[in-house]
Amino acid sequence: MARIKTTTSANSKSYSIIDDYYRNGKRTTKVIDRIGNYNTILDLANKEGIDIDTWLNNYLNKYLEEHNISGNIEKVVIEKYANKLIPQNVTNRFNIGYLFLKDIYYSLKLDQIVKNITRKYKFEFDLNEVLSNLVFSRIIYPSSKLKTYELSQKFIETPKYNLENLYRGLTYLNNDLDYIQKELYNNSKSVVDRNTRIMYFDCTNYYFDINEETDMQKYGHGKDGKAKPLVGMGLFMDGNGLPIAMNIFPGNDNETKHLIPLQEDIAKDYNLENKRTIICTDAAMCTDEIKKFNIKDGRAFVITQSIKKLKEIYKEEVFKDDNWRIVGDLTKIYKLSDILNNEEDSKKYYETVFYKIVQTETAHVVQDLIVTFQIKYRDYLRNVRKGQIERAKNKISSSKKGDKIKLSNNPNDYRRLIKEEIKTIENNKKNNKEDNSLNEPKKKEKYSYSYSIDTDVIKEEEKYDGYYGITTNLNGDIKDILAISKNRWEIEESFRILKTDFDSGTIYLSREDRIKSHFLTCFISLLIYRILENKLNYKYTNTTLIEKLREMEVYEEKGAGYSPAYVRNDLTDDLHETFGFRTDYEIVPYENFKKIFDKVKNKKSTQ
Repeated sequence: MARIKTTTSANSKSYSIIDDYYRNGKRTTKVIDRIGNYNTILDLANKEGIDIDTWLNNYLNKYLEEHNISGNIEKVVIEKYANKLIPQNVTNRFNIGYLFLKDIYYSLKLDQIVKNITRKYKFEFDLNEVLSNLVFSRIIYPSSKLKTYELSQKFIETPKYNLENLYRGLTYLNNDLDYIQKELYNNSKSVVDRNTRIMYFDCTNYYFDINEETDMQKYGHGKDGKAKPLVGMGLFMDGNGLPIAMNIFPGNDNETKHLIPLQEDIAKDYNLENKRTIICTDAAMCTDEIKKFNIKDGRAFVITQSIKKLKEIYKEEVFKDDNWRIVGDLTKIYKLSDILNNEEDSKKYYETVFYKIVQTETAHVVQDLIVTFQIKYRDYLRNVRKGQIERAKNKISSSKKGDKIKLSNNPNDYRRLIKEEIKTIENNKKNNKEDNSLNEPKKKEKYSYSYSIDTDVIKEEEKYDGYYGITTNLNGDIKDILAISKNRWEIEESFRILKTDFDSGTIYLSREDRIKSHFLTCFISLLIYRILENKLNYKYTNTTLIEKLREMEVYEEKGAGYSPAYVRNDLTDDLHETFGFRTDYEIVPYENFKKIFDKVKNKKSTQ
């Protein structure tokens, strides 16, 4: 810190400006300006009619301003030698991007949750360190558990646990899976707004590269339609896009049977019983049982409905030309044919969402079917199918004539558009005794395959282009109901983050307890990451944010501190301003980083 220094000798007194700096970790000072002796300064002060101390203080401030120096800036001098080798096997570059995640981790009081588990089982190792490193690494360095252990050494606070502790930790975490999720939700309410008035549910599955199935890893059809050993995950998310709870189940289980039990647990454990909630989910959950459950105790549902799977009596109502309205306008009724057959109107209403309401019933529920139609959505689907038709044609033309092509019924697979014809190849050999000899093995029949584009399938699919259906028992503004359904993309985005950005499918575990704990750490990572997005007002894409957290590294200047080795930009400024600490000074002394570590760990939850 720059300041005035007075030097007194036997015959004189003089003044100078000195500043602090660090040399190889030791604090010292140097003179940066010599002002003059006492008599000279006194004459100058008298001319201005002020005392000598005031004059010196004014001089110091003017000097600092002219030289663009802050009075609080501390200089650090680092000595390096051109003929001195760096030591072998010494790491001097560390990641500090995880500190922002750690701030949220401690705000959620995960350290206290883990402390309670440690007391319960009385083990010696630091489970909090294990869990926190698994969570931060899942976001910044997603990989296997072994690789995670190795990469976590790149954090500026290098972990002290060993690999055995990591695997044991997974077992203990699984024992309290439900407790951890419950406490996380309760603690999160003081960190960020939670909107449980609307809850979204969806399922996904994870493939395991194993030869034999286990009690958990069961053969089932994945989202790509292939039969594989799978583990399923069900995820509940609130109306603000934040995870609430998850469960893990065998891959051959029907997804629909997991919604109601998890919903009941959430209502009981999260104090949401007898509170009005709206469950929103996709067409896979469009069952009478789920709807029947969600019309009781103030609950409601908004569930996607496949138009193709409707009963014929309801399809007739959907495709009737009349009774279409525009969202937000109850005064006018439209005929779709009038608009579709008029080029000018088709352009005018290209992005307009039309809707109609058809009352339908399941075995136990009377519900409204809200059907929407949009020309832009119709053209989008047809453009997608156009590309699939081209792929199907290329597949047919590139296949050897007569050979079999593997087809698919997956609605997203272009091979569903290929029609197959099979012909038996006749045996041209004469039917003689030698041919019919019992000693000669019976020849298998041979087949010839021919393929073409299935125009019937295309014609059938085109009937539904542009239409979208949801079922609900809500009575209210159509615009609000459609908005609930539209926001279902958030849970699909959460699965995309888990699978793509967090690489949650990289699982080299076989034990059921450890597999479940792996997905628990992924769930915690997702919650922390979503809160981070929220704190930054959703200004940055997933790729931008995660890559920056990974890029934020510092270089250790031995004996002095750490200097940033990353590019400072708007995102890093937002991170520092949001969390109340900075790592982007030219050098951050050791003691300042220690203050950051303490600040993060002693973080108090504030909404």
